Amino acid sequence: MQTHSIFVKETFQYLKSGIKSWSEITREDWQLVEAEKRCAYCGSTEELVKEHIVPRSLRVRPECENCDTIQGIHNQVWACRTCNSLKGTKGLYEFFRARWPGERKYYDIIPPLLEKKYLKTIFNCHECADTLEKVDLNGDGEIDVLDIDFILHSFW
Repeated sequence: MQTHSIFVKETFQYLKSGIKSWSEITREDWQLVEAEKRCAYCGSTEELVKEHIVPRSLRVRPECENCDTIQGIHNQVWACRTCNSLKGTKGLYEFFRARWPGERKYYDIIPPLLEKKYLKTIFNCHECADTLEKVDLNGDGEIDVLDIDFILHSFW
């Protein structure tokens, strides 16, 4: 235990003096993701690629192209090539509904971490688009999770 406290104190002193500096958050995010390297959508460990949960091509505003919320690590997960290809520019809920059409409650099978990352990112997109207070965005007469995804199709 004493060795650990010495390490912490030395590290703090090195950071304070400028000898060491904090690493970029991106590195830690990818270290976390790589610890459990599997497709966030189906669980496969084959042919994995980095995938943007909210499509990076979304353009609510011109600034989206350089928006860290959309382009950054917090909007990325591992996906197998099949899921990545099938998802394309679909929203998370739209994708799960299409991928598992027999599941009445398709939204209940979305992995919690994936859904949290998506909701955090898409919330910011809705905030930029000024659609947080709007209801039934897709005009289908129902207020459901698919309304959250609708922003992905209304600004192309």
